[in-house]
Amino acid sequence: MSLPVIAALWMEGPLSFLEQLCLKSYVDVGHHVILYQYGEVTHVPDGIEIADANDILPRTGFLKHNRTGSPALHSDLFRYKLLENAENVIWADTDAYCLKPFEMVDGHYHGWGSDVEIFGGVLALPKKSETLQALLEFTSDEFAIPMWYNEKTTNRMIKAKEEGNPIHASEQPWGVWGPQALTYFLQKTGEDKYSLPTSVLYPFPFNRRNRMLLPNFRVGKFLKDDTTSIHFYGRRMRERIVLTEGGVPHPDSLLGQLMEKHGIKAADAPLPPARKDQKND
Repeated sequence: MSLPVIAALWMEGPLSFLEQLCLKSYVDVGHHVILYQYGEVTHVPDGIEIADANDILPRTGFLKHNRTGSPALHSDLFRYKLLENAENVIWADTDAYCLKPFEMVDGHYHGWGSDVEIFGGVLALPKKSETLQALLEFTSDEFAIPMWYNEKTTNRMIKAKEEGNPIHASEQPWGVWGPQALTYFLQKTGEDKYSLPTSVLYPFPFNRRNRMLLPNFRVGKFLKDDTTSIHFYGRRMRERIVLTEGGVPHPDSLLGQLMEKHGIKAADAPLPPARKDQKND
């Protein structure tokens, strides 16, 4: 069988060099890439197919997280809807870099991103997966009460619902439709047996992400023989580069070296300005 198709989503607007790098990395190892979009997207690397995201999930009722303004909720739902009707397709966030070709096992491709959560930045589930069906059912109710919250939180949400003020998913903690739900249902169904170790898809933990910007940093501590992807933690990485690196990664950093490898130039697709309230972290 040919390599799986890689599917990604960019709502609209220009790609930065970070997204260019990640998308091109799949093309360069032999994957066909489909980039879904709602509006016009520019700076798309050659060799990538463009598709209308409305064919998967209409933009009506666009969901954003209240606290962060992140479109993560919509993106989470989009990937589940995509996988519902997909064959030989792996979802990939636009900040997930490909080191080696991805290969599914029984239609599954996902991995632990920390000691406690399975991330969905790279995700494949077979159409008949119990986890996928549970995710689709759970996300069909924007006011659903997560089964994994502690008793105090659950009771508070039940009371709010009974009083006619149910708590919307956008007001719940970040990741409720993403890693939280994915981890819960994979473990509940036993399909977490397919989840790969952190070294495979998320070799750099979130709290070590800035190591990827250090010049001449020895990456061997993180990148292992089984590593197939590097997650760049997009929003945080983009803002870090703008605030501390002048908008361009050091050429001797891991990110800078990967850009050189794939012929990506920062000046051709610059990063957006950092938010005014953003601090270095």
